[in-house]
Amino acid sequence: MVRRSREGHRAATPLELLFDLCFVVGVAQAAASLHHALAEGHAGSGVVGYAMVFFAIWWAWMNFTWFASAYDTDDVSYRLLVLVQIVGVLILAAGVPRAFEEKNFGLITLGYAVMRLAMVALWLRAAREDPEGRSCAVRYAIGIAAVQGGWLARLAVERLTDLGDAPMLGLFALLAAAELVVPLWAERYQQTTWHPRHIAERYGLFTLIVLGESVLAATLAIQAGLDRGLATAALVPVALSGVVIVFGMWWLYFSRPAHRLLTSNRTSFPWGYGHYLIFSSAAAAGAGLAVAIDYATHTAHVGGFGAGMSTAAPVAVFLLSVWLVHLRPHRADRRIDLAFPVTAALVLLTPLTPLPLPLTALLLVALTVTVQTDPAHPLTDTDLSDPA
Repeated sequence: MVRRSREGHRAATPLELLFDLCFVVGVAQAAASLHHALAEGHAGSGVVGYAMVFFAIWWAWMNFTWFASAYDTDDVSYRLLVLVQIVGVLILAAGVPRAFEEKNFGLITLGYAVMRLAMVALWLRAAREDPEGRSCAVRYAIGIAAVQGGWLARLAVERLTDLGDAPMLGLFALLAAAELVVPLWAERYQQTTWHPRHIAERYGLFTLIVLGESVLAATLAIQAGLDRGLATAALVPVALSGVVIVFGMWWLYFSRPAHRLLTSNRTSFPWGYGHYLIFSSAAAAGAGLAVAIDYATHTAHVGGFGAGMSTAAPVAVFLLSVWLVHLRPHRADRRIDLAFPVTAALVLLTPLTPLPLPLTALLLVALTVTVQTDPAHPLTDTDLSDPA
């Protein structure tokens, strides 16, 4: 069934919520692996591996989200294909530790293939049942299948040759770019009927998921600190700072109604693609908070600067990406426009101080207050309930 872009009361379905919930596993595995890499002093390889794994998780989630906004039959075959995609992300999640520790992407590629081939089946069904959108649906099916063939070929090259890390990373970047091009090519002449409010809600829900992962990572790290005998008084500043940082990130993201920006593909594609940085940095902030706990318990193999930067860097990326993608298009006044990059720069300087986390928390509080006092964009109930 084709959904219309102006359909009233369009909201996330129980199946979509289950889909999001199962993606938590993949996000959690990626963030946990990043935490261990940073704590062991392997920031370079850890960040690269995290970026690669998170791309697979985000891209599979994003493709289904936009598809489901335009096509949602909610019958048996549709549900089964979505459940197949969920199985794929669980397979991918199971392969994350092996990818980080052994640079073995076999299981991740298998899980990704399961998700993507199920997506091809959904697009072929849409092409059969929606004559008006057939051309666009066929292009999606062809593009996804072709790029998936490239991922399987990359795995074969990895298994059969010894090209080294740099060429394999180059192949990854090439295939990731091809993935990003497929929607641009498929919808060049014909736009799918995605729903602005539905898309904004789905992205908001996934933002909550990655922020929740940050809370979970920090909570588990605090529990581990207590188990190691760290005094509660030493954990309180870290715990309170972490909570304030996560609350600030949540407040800033939801300070403006996103659906008002989604007026066409021209505005929606940069917004949707830009969320890769928003999602990945939000989840990485949780890994950074866990590293801060490790440093406080003297179990991290990094110094104070490295531990502080583990949180400061993802928070700064989050602020910049939210500003560029999610808030700047609302055309806030110059004061707001300067506040985000200035705050991000100051956050990056906090690891040079004795109290990086408390200072980061205070900076986010100050930025939140600044944003909320913008007279041109007050946060009101009308803003949040305004129809698309």
